[in-house]
Formats: sequence, structure tokens, C-alpha cells
Amino acid sequence: MDVIHTALWVSDLERTREFYVDALGLEENWSFSTDDGVENVYIGGENGEFQFKYDPEDGPETDSGTMAHVAVSVDSTDETFERLVDREEPPVHTEPTTMADIGVRVAFVEDPNGYVVELVEALD
Repeated sequence: MDVIHTALWVSDLERTREFYVDALGLEENWSFSTDDGVENVYIGGENGEFQFKYDPEDGPETDSGTMAHVAVSVDSTDETFERLVDREEPPVHTEPTTMADIGVRVAFVEDPNGYVVELVEALD
């Protein structure tokens, strides 16, 4: 058994693509639209993906308060954090910090929908 994906409603699909694909470096794997016009875009990496759902006509308000955060692995927390802040100017929740007891370096930023994204770098 394995987790396949996490589905999240988004308020701006293009800004979401720019954040996760262009700025963060994940890949857009596939997409489809349902008969009722809801666009579904799958973006991820080697071990999983996000399903971003967007309804241009009647989409729900995104409520970032219902979820603590999503986490993505990165090669360098510092470089990724700097690139995101320079490019997207997302609200910063936590600047890069080392958690030596669990062997990671992390930072928390906000995506265009208000979801908090944890950047996680495994330390050797």
C-alpha cells in the first residue's frame, strides 16, 4: 500500500503551476478536465504528486487553515528558499533552520493559495 496523491483546491491555477513547476522545480505529470469544467493538474516528483483542482466558474474558496502544511524534499533548502523568495515573494513562515536531532534543514513558505509548504533537505 502507498499514498498516491493529495488533492487540493486552488484559486489560481497558473500561479500554482508557476510556483510548483517553474519556481520549485517539480514536474507537471498530467492533467484532465471533468464534464463540469473542473481542471485537474497533477504535479510532483519521483515519490508522489499533488492533484490541484481548479474550477474557473464556481470554485470553492481555498481554506489554508484546514491543513498544517505539505512537505517537499529539496536538494538545498537555502537555495530553494532564496529562489522562491526572489521569484514569488511568498509569505515566509520560517526561514531555513537546521534540525540536527532529526538530520534535516527546513524552511516554511506559503504558496499562491495560502497553503504552507515545508522545504525539507536531508542532511548527510
